[in-house]
Amino acid sequence: MIRIREQLDGLERYLTDIILDRREGSGAWLWQVVLRGLSFIYGGVVRFRLHAYEHRLFRARSLGVMVVSVGNLTVGGTGKTPVVELLSKALAARGRRVAVLSRGYKSKQPPLLRRLRDALLRRKKRRWPRLVSDGKSLLLDSRMAGDEPYMLAKNLRDCAAVLVDKDRVRSGAHAIRRLGVDTLVLDDGFQFLRLKQRVNVVLVDSTAPFGNRHMLPRGILREPPSSLRRADWIFLTKCRDGKMEDLVAEIRRRNPTAGLILCRHKPLHLRNVVDETIKPLETLCNLRVGALSAIARPESFEQALEEHGADVVIRTHFEDHHRYTLREIKRFLDRCSRRDLDACVTTEKDAVKFPPLADTPVQIYFLRMEIEILGGHDSWLEFLDLVGGRCSFRPQPKLF
Repeated sequence: MIRIREQLDGLERYLTDIILDRREGSGAWLWQVVLRGLSFIYGGVVRFRLHAYEHRLFRARSLGVMVVSVGNLTVGGTGKTPVVELLSKALAARGRRVAVLSRGYKSKQPPLLRRLRDALLRRKKRRWPRLVSDGKSLLLDSRMAGDEPYMLAKNLRDCAAVLVDKDRVRSGAHAIRRLGVDTLVLDDGFQFLRLKQRVNVVLVDSTAPFGNRHMLPRGILREPPSSLRRADWIFLTKCRDGKMEDLVAEIRRRNPTAGLILCRHKPLHLRNVVDETIKPLETLCNLRVGALSAIARPESFEQALEEHGADVVIRTHFEDHHRYTLREIKRFLDRCSRRDLDACVTTEKDAVKFPPLADTPVQIYFLRMEIEILGGHDSWLEFLDLVGGRCSFRPQPKLF
């Protein structure tokens, strides 16, 4: 079973490299031709769906509360989870009762026999969303909740509830009825069009805004760049000191009125995965480390380690949302130990998926990050006033 899983992971990594243009040769070229044909079909389906919702061929529901959708045009890598955390905390601080709704990507499914039974009895049995957190206590582990919902639930205790369900209309109605919330934040909700009267917050990775500009599965675009016109606010993530006039100009051509906010993922500290002790970032200076990650853009994580003085000796990547086995963790730690490394470092999203660890041969930490606003402060304050206030939403954001 483990062997089959490793082979499937290897195939997934191979296809990901082809999509990101990291592979060359006749085999990669043939795959690219096949994927480009599938992208043409996928793009047609996406455009028809958008047209159907725009012209009310498909019906959208209203739940009567504030709905904030946080999403992107591409698959993974924009740093969406920290932005959801930032928005949820900011809205809660303004007096909003917030629930975060996630689809729980790659969370553990109920046993097959139970799912078959529920399917056969679907008219008699009502399905409830999974409640990861009621805003005070964690009620599920990362396997049942999914890595990102569990991470949000941990960081949003005393701020927001977190629910998991593919149907965000159902989970939203449950949160309103059972938890008394008045604000719903849709995690990865830009493509979920069944909820109307919403505020669309779209994230664009400034380092790779549209990938190779192909739709899935040849590229990483879920929707064409023209869909930016639906955004009320746009967060440019992973911003650095480099010039971004060309990217800002392209965004303005596609959406001249959305509030534009520039931000970056700022490292805060290191936290020990085993005992949760906190170390300052200065600890990384001249530290020989191994970097372990299963995220869409591992390069940005490793670059953050190097910028704070770490010497990254070993770099191990798995596919995004990969769930680690104890065997994989021990193998990585043993590699670090044999190379006499000072520590190994992972991401917070990865750390919540680790099996219980004790007596590790090398100290293992995760890098805690938060969002820092760099530009567009007026747009950020306007977002808080319009969405966090009790007034109705009338978007007239200032140009950046």
